[in-house]
Amino acid sequence: MIKVSVLVPVYNVEEYLEQCLKSIINQTLKDIEIICINDGSKDNSLNILKEYSKLDSRIKLIDKENSGYGDSMNQALEIAQGKYIAIVESDDFVEKEIFENLYNLAEENDCDIVKSDWYDYFTATNSSYKNIKVAQKKCNEVLSPLNNPEILSIQPSLWSAIYKRDLIEKNNIRFLPSPGASYQDTSFTFKVFALAKRVYLTDRAYMYYRQDNAASSINSKGKLFAICEEYKEIDNFLNKYPKLKSVLLTQKLSNQYRAYIWTFKRISDKFRKEFVLEFSGEFKQYMESGELTEEFVKGAGKKNIEQLIKNPQKFLRKLQKKLIIEKWKKLRSKIISIKINSKKICIKLLGKQIINID
Repeated sequence: MIKVSVLVPVYNVEEYLEQCLKSIINQTLKDIEIICINDGSKDNSLNILKEYSKLDSRIKLIDKENSGYGDSMNQALEIAQGKYIAIVESDDFVEKEIFENLYNLAEENDCDIVKSDWYDYFTATNSSYKNIKVAQKKCNEVLSPLNNPEILSIQPSLWSAIYKRDLIEKNNIRFLPSPGASYQDTSFTFKVFALAKRVYLTDRAYMYYRQDNAASSINSKGKLFAICEEYKEIDNFLNKYPKLKSVLLTQKLSNQYRAYIWTFKRISDKFRKEFVLEFSGEFKQYMESGELTEEFVKGAGKKNIEQLIKNPQKFLRKLQKKLIIEKWKKLRSKIISIKINSKKICIKLLGKQIINID
C-alpha cells in the first residue's frame, strides 16, 4: 500500500533539484510514491528527473508543456494513489523522517491533516532558522477547524503538511489553473482545512523552505492580481457552504486583509496604486453586501477599513509611508544595532561586533 504520495512540481530548478530529490528518496518511510511534474522546464531539470527515475522506481514522471503550478498539481492529484498527499517544492528539501512521523501522527489520531512547522533556509550561508507559525497555535492535539478557526490563519505553506487523499477527492478540491506560480496554495489550503474534521498541529519542523531563490519573484504585471483570484475562489467556495461561511467569514476576511497588505509590500512600486484600488473595491463590495463582520472590522481597525474603502489614495500613502519606515529600520539595523539587557550590552557596526560587555 502506498502510504504517502509526494508531489514535486518542477520548473527550471536545476540548481536545487538533486538536493530536493535525494531528501525524498532517502525517507525512512519507504511506502511512498514520488510524482514529479516537469512544467516545461527550459534548463536541465527534465534530464535530472529522468536520471533519478531510473534510479528509483517509486518516481513517476509527468512531462508537459508549461501551463503553471496549479495545472501541474491537478495533474499529479489525478494519478496519486497514496492514502495521504504531501507536497515538496523542488527548490526546497526535507528531513528524512518527515513523512514517517507525519503519517504516524495522522494514523494514530485519525486525522485528515497533520501540519508541521518548517525552517527558513538561506542558500548563501547554508543556514536555517525555525519558523514558529505553527508553534504559536494549539499543538500536539486534535483540533476541529470549525471550533478553532484561528488555525486557518497559519501561512498557507501547503508543503509543510500531509492531507488525507479521500478528503481531497470526495470534495473535488483542486488548485486554480492560473498561469505561473503565485499564491495557488491559498484557496486550496483554505478549502481543505475548512472541510477537515480532525487536524493535528505539531511544532516539530522538517521542511527547509528556501528563502533566496532569485527565480521566485512575483513582480510582474501578469501576477499582480493572482492573490485576488484566489480569494474570489474562496468566496465562491464559502457561498456553496453557508454553515461554513457563518463560522469562517471573519477568519477569511482577516486572512485576506493581511494577505493583500503583504502582497502590497512584495510587488513593484509601479503596480501598488492599481493593486490598492482593487483591494479597496473588493472590500467595498463586502461592505455593501453586509459581509464585513464587526469582529473583523474591530481587529483590523475601524479607521483603517473606512479609509481603505472611502479614501484608497490616502490608504495607499499610509502603506507607502509604513513601507519606507520598515525599510529604513532594516537599513539602520544593518548599519548599527544595539542590544542591552540586564546581563549584556552588545553593539554591532556594519555587522561587526565592536562592543560586547557581559
